[in-house]
Amino acid sequence: MQIEIQTNSTIGENSYFGGRFLVKGNMRIDGSFEGRALLVDQLQVGPKARVKTHIDATSVVVEGVVIGNISATRRILLLATARVLGDLKTPELIIQDGVVLEGRCTISHVQIDNTRAYIESLYERKHA
Repeated sequence: MQIEIQTNSTIGENSYFGGRFLVKGNMRIDGSFEGRALLVDQLQVGPKARVKTHIDATSVVVEGVVIGNISATRRILLLATARVLGDLKTPELIIQDGVVLEGRCTISHVQIDNTRAYIESLYERKHA
């Protein structure tokens, strides 16, 4: 499955960028990015990309390597070549066969500060 998004900004295959990056619009990374945070509308991490940061976006498509937490307000899509080390938070998570992922996943359409406490309280109400 090949997914392409229209991009405003690109970090090319042989390029490296470091720091805190805020992008108004969409971005594709084919090279390397390392920093404290990456804030973008839509992000596509290409198959040869190496990213080490916390990602905050509307939607994220990962084909390469990401080390860091990913938070998306709409969707995270991990394609077969994705390798992710970090926690994921999104209302919709799609994971293809072949993905390697280590981290916690929080999937919810509503913002819940403490998901564990919320679910445990629902369980307790049923058994009270």
